[in-house]
Amino acid sequence: MDIYGNALLDFHRTGKADILWLHNSYDEPEEMPIEVFFRNEVEIPDIELKAMQLCKGKILDVGAGVGSHALILDKEFDVTAIDISAIATQIMKERGVKNPLLKDFFTVEEKYDTLLFMMNGIGLTGTLQGFENFLHNAKKILNPKGQLLFDSSDISYLYEDMPMPADHYFGEISYCYEYKKHKGSWFNWLYIDPTTLKRLCKQHGWNCNIVYKDENDQYLAQLTL
Repeated sequence: MDIYGNALLDFHRTGKADILWLHNSYDEPEEMPIEVFFRNEVEIPDIELKAMQLCKGKILDVGAGVGSHALILDKEFDVTAIDISAIATQIMKERGVKNPLLKDFFTVEEKYDTLLFMMNGIGLTGTLQGFENFLHNAKKILNPKGQLLFDSSDISYLYEDMPMPADHYFGEISYCYEYKKHKGSWFNWLYIDPTTLKRLCKQHGWNCNIVYKDENDQYLAQLTL
């Protein structure tokens, strides 16, 4: 069952939804505000606006959700917006996104000038090893002088009052959605701190530029080959 998609669909149809709970591996469940997925250009935070200002050429918007970023970029660029939720992809179509596709990033073969991952979309790589594999695969679908843009966070602050995990990188988290008393499957998600990011980029032949930081330990990275 597409727990996340069902919550999006209720909000899309009626402008309201029940609470979408996000269970995690480090603390109590958190309420996920569904309206953030439907933000317009005025409501989108500066870090994401900065990313869109850096976009160029042919763009792949990965984990596009209901298409809030694609709708803005569509005005100027050739954008393909992909998501693994069939419901989210249908909502994108209904909202007027020009080229929404139900697709997993790891099956993409076409080449692009910009790979865009917003709202910590790079987390889909799941683990540090998954991120390293991703860096290798991304090279295959970037045009010469292409770029990878994503925002992430240093979540070391979560461990100020408890020890860092001993068996895995502290930014590797597990999540599970719950909506209307239905729980989905657990999935892995990655938050990568800037120091670790720069080290891995250097190891795998990428240039890494941190182009924006905010007061909440979030940052925007621009990677080029």
